[in-house]
Amino acid sequence: MVKVQWYPGHMEKARREMTEKLKVVDMIIELRDARIPMASANPLLKSMAQGKPRLVILAKRDMADPSQTAAFEKALAKEYGSCMSLDLMHDAKCKGKIVRASIALMKEKRDKQLSRGIRPRAVRAMAVGIPNVGKSTMINRIAGKNTLIAQDRPGVTRSLTWLRADSDLELLDTPGVLWPKFDDEKTGALLAAYGSINDDIFDVKMVAMDAIHEIQDLYPGLLEGMFDADGANPNQMLKKIAEKRLLIGANGQPDAKRAAETFLHDLRKGRIGRLTLERPNAA
Repeated sequence: MVKVQWYPGHMEKARREMTEKLKVVDMIIELRDARIPMASANPLLKSMAQGKPRLVILAKRDMADPSQTAAFEKALAKEYGSCMSLDLMHDAKCKGKIVRASIALMKEKRDKQLSRGIRPRAVRAMAVGIPNVGKSTMINRIAGKNTLIAQDRPGVTRSLTWLRADSDLELLDTPGVLWPKFDDEKTGALLAAYGSINDDIFDVKMVAMDAIHEIQDLYPGLLEGMFDADGANPNQMLKKIAEKRLLIGANGQPDAKRAAETFLHDLRKGRIGRLTLERPNAA
């Protein structure tokens, strides 16, 4: 399995700033990728969170396996108290769902304030998540306008930005932050496969083969049927993909590198199918 590490300098700066800003927020809204809910969780958040309530949002639900998303929602709600899955790009009701869930998570504190005659101010939430998971898309959705830049590549947001998203909810957007060292190679491979790590720093063929291996294990027969490749191992599958897509090199042989690039692009766009490459009981 490919070894992947990516921790540019701006991420360390952002991590320090986030730790400081957590002192002035009420809760955390953590975005994860519904296709890789565990790999897309930042383990540093546990030490940084300072006991703040956490709403976990599984983004990109429209590209994930519905049955596995439901299983992860249940497991993560049990662990953190609140979890939902959303299609941030297409669900017009996202704003209401996020605001209601945030208010519900802070209900006990707000009820205490009301009992003392204090009118609760808007909930202050810090939006956190790994690169390219959809934080800016979420904020643009609930603000009702393109307030922040949202691009399909990691590392776009590089500073901390406050936004009054709703009369009852203020959001602090943060840069996508990874961590200095992944606990296992599979985490890095999955993050690379789904575009949370800059493509320039890893072997695209190895990442593609790792993803193919996971799909073959969790969704047996899917790729084999799609590319007429019964019994193919990941390396052979790349050659079959090249043949199917007519990706032939100058030597007349299947171009495995271009096949890997095409496969990862299709995987990220959901064209391989609605897949979730982890299972809740693997935690």
